[in-house]
Amino acid sequence: MNILKNNINKILLGVFMITIVSSCDNNGYDDYAKEETPSIEMNGEWYIDISDASGVLVQHSHHVTYDTNDGNNTMYINDNKDGWYLKGKLNVDTSNLTFSVANEDNLLDPGSTFTITEGKILKNAAHSKGGNVTDSIYFKGEFSYDPGNILIFSGHKRTGFLEDNY
Repeated sequence: MNILKNNINKILLGVFMITIVSSCDNNGYDDYAKEETPSIEMNGEWYIDISDASGVLVQHSHHVTYDTNDGNNTMYINDNKDGWYLKGKLNVDTSNLTFSVANEDNLLDPGSTFTITEGKILKNAAHSKGGNVTDSIYFKGEFSYDPGNILIFSGHKRTGFLEDNY
């Protein structure tokens, strides 16, 4: 009786395992293929210092760059009110990782605009707080409420490692 019971258990286990293995195919999941946005190489989270002629005004301000999904070589920049209240669309050139914009509506400060010049991202050109190699970001910004005052934004990409967080 024990031999029969052991054989039945082995058969049931075998059927169970075959059912599990055969149900692990990719049928129906091809629609979930990873898609890349046009500005993917320029997207990310950044720690940016903001300065002017007098020196550093803000340190390690958290900024985010992300694609607009408009398909027209634009991306957003957003500091979520953690720096200079900056949010709007930028024109990007993904072939050389540069960006700029003139008189863009500032979505975090209604009624004001901003201009960004000399924007660029340099791959693997910076070091994080913990010494890890990461991307660098740099641009100059001018706001309509303070014409002529050019702010310099420079920093590095967030790595995701805990030792690199501010």
